Amino acid sequence: MVKFEEATVRKLRNVFVCRICKSKVRAPSLKVSQGKVKCRKCKSRKLKPKRKK
Repeated sequence: MVKFEEATVRKLRNVFVCRICKSKVRAPSLKVSQGKVKCRKCKSRKLKPKRKK
């Protein structure tokens, strides 16, 4: 299977995963680093970028 750069950017850009409940949140990386974005489920601010496989 061929991997396209456009597809990986579309899937992984601005996607973060909550460290507590593992839910995905799409938000700008600048706001996440400033701590302005919270998880929808558990209201935690501990987010990490989605891992590239």
